[in-house]
Amino acid sequence: MAVNTDRLQYLLTQYASEACTKQELLELFEAMGQDAHDTILQTTMDSILAGIKPDDATPGIDKEKIFNNIIRPAAIIPFYKRVWFRVSVAAAVVFTIGSVLLIKNREPKQQLASASNIEFRNDVAPGSNKATLILANGRSISLKDAQKGQIAKQGAAIITKTTDGQIVYNTSPVLQNSDNVDMNLIETPKGGQWDVTLSDGTKVWLNASSSIKYPSTFAANERKVEITGEAYFEVAHNAAKPFRVITKGQTVEVLGTHFNINAYDDENTVRTTLLQGKVRISKGAKAAVLMPGQQSTTLFSDNTIAVKETDTELAVAWHNGYFQFEQSDIHDVMKQLSRWYDVDVKFEGKVTRDKFGGSMPRDASLGQVLHTLEQSMVRFKIDGKTVTVTE
Repeated sequence: MAVNTDRLQYLLTQYASEACTKQELLELFEAMGQDAHDTILQTTMDSILAGIKPDDATPGIDKEKIFNNIIRPAAIIPFYKRVWFRVSVAAAVVFTIGSVLLIKNREPKQQLASASNIEFRNDVAPGSNKATLILANGRSISLKDAQKGQIAKQGAAIITKTTDGQIVYNTSPVLQNSDNVDMNLIETPKGGQWDVTLSDGTKVWLNASSSIKYPSTFAANERKVEITGEAYFEVAHNAAKPFRVITKGQTVEVLGTHFNINAYDDENTVRTTLLQGKVRISKGAKAAVLMPGQQSTTLFSDNTIAVKETDTELAVAWHNGYFQFEQSDIHDVMKQLSRWYDVDVKFEGKVTRDKFGGSMPRDASLGQVLHTLEQSMVRFKIDGKTVTVTE
């Protein structure tokens, strides 16, 4: 459906001021795919590029300066011009700043239709809320299909599915510190996600292809869980009972804080990102303390712990409903897409060395995402549950 000029200008203004709602982002993304809006978008793009000097395309380029030039006007750029969107609220994946002047003179005939305006053959729907709860006795419960209300009882814990689909553990005050606990496991498949509130009030969100193993009620002197894949934690504060997360030989110890752990089996590292509070990372004989805004990286192969300042929004983009990339190669991008859309990925021929940056809602279809990525001239084919990447 066409968007009139006033509405498009409003959406662009909202976007430039980072005030777009998610629905407005999707509306703007759809509008960008319609030829009728090319003139407005092209005029805005030209005003941006006019402020960039040709010398800036040389090695040693001041990318921050160019980035600021790009995002200052109220603009979204036609895809075939491929410049940076404001990554924190962008509606689509675009390309790194370093390529902006190389692509300035690309012929219009090379324009490719936008993702939202074309149906991708054999398109795949995005992931959704689905997971399996495995109780201590081995009983499996599909959380997506479970009815609202009480779904099980484990020792002192009553397991409830709330009206909004969350899984909550409520415990008897008399029995909640018992050392006799039942271990439970929640697993998300590829294409799934779920969140759970543990017996102490800690909230955990699981990304696709992830799991958390935990006691139905915590012991009297500690709180300990194990994860695989990726999880975001909001830990309930309890100074007398530390909270520990075990994954891939690494232990994260906290009292009460917000943090994200990425520990997928197909990655070589475990990345822990702290948003609030303080955590202690230990592996073997090594240890490090993280402060808000920092990220630790540990290797599976040794006990080294590297700590750096980081953009926490990038680490928790999945939790906020977005894919977000920053200087990511095509292999890293496809790993994320593979998990969320439950597809296998294979590469044929020469693989692009382009770096990708930007973000896109996770509720977009796979075809929408792939069409956007194709602006780098990389090509994709969906065949059932397999995506083939070529150039």
